[in-house]
Amino acid sequence: MPPLVSVLMTAYNRQQYISEAIDSVLASTWSHFELIIVDDGSRDNTVSIARKYAAQDNRIKVYVNERNLGDYPNRNRAASYAGGEFIMYCDSDDTFMPSTLQDCVSAMLLHPEVSFGMYWPHSKTAPFVMPPEKTIHQHFFDLPILMIGPGGTIIRKSFFEEVKGFPEKYGPANDVYYNLKCSARAPILMLPFEFVVYRRHEGQEINNTYSYLYNLYLYLRDALEELDLHLTPKEKHWIGKKNKRRFFVNMVRFFLKTRDLKRLRDLIQRTKFGYKDVYDAIF
Repeated sequence: MPPLVSVLMTAYNRQQYISEAIDSVLASTWSHFELIIVDDGSRDNTVSIARKYAAQDNRIKVYVNERNLGDYPNRNRAASYAGGEFIMYCDSDDTFMPSTLQDCVSAMLLHPEVSFGMYWPHSKTAPFVMPPEKTIHQHFFDLPILMIGPGGTIIRKSFFEEVKGFPEKYGPANDVYYNLKCSARAPILMLPFEFVVYRRHEGQEINNTYSYLYNLYLYLRDALEELDLHLTPKEKHWIGKKNKRRFFVNMVRFFLKTRDLKRLRDLIQRTKFGYKDVYDAIF
């Protein structure tokens, strides 16, 4: 009988943290899971540590990529191995709460009409369903509720496949495009309890401020063009203009701080940010 939930753990040079991450999943009060660990070409002892755990617990499966794929391609690769009805991510440098699986899976089972669930940190309440139109409008015009990473979500594997998983071209902003795509297609279950203990350290992509600078602009520009976000043309124009203004201001600030003309040209080339975009950003 396949497990009800597949916990996906991607790893790259995480020997310092992965034992604690695995232990946290094994300590879950919900035991009907599989833990899929996919290593992305680590050069340390990450794989040997993971394999020691797999030898002791048949719920753990370890895969090693033939070449380094990168963060989100590896997340998609891990999902391809999943056999559970639901998919959750526990990053190899984070830890689950003991009740994470129990709380999330139980809530999803109580709402069979919902395929996507997300951490709701904004108030203490019972899990609740939010329709697409309300989710999108609240995110853009009230509170940015969709800025949650993969570790704060649960999704039915069938729905993950339907949306074709994570995009792979927006670097650290792939998750926000994914969240927009999922929540625009179907109702979302807001889950008001902690999923993970999120660890901050120097080796994380979140510290790559240059990558964030252009990818935060690109994902939203493309989302407005490619996704049915239940927005009027006027609303889309306002969001697009705001996105251009924010990118232009941040780009100027970056240049004034670094005086790096080469990277400034790179930003313009990557985003194809032209004179018309500058005009739209200013006026």
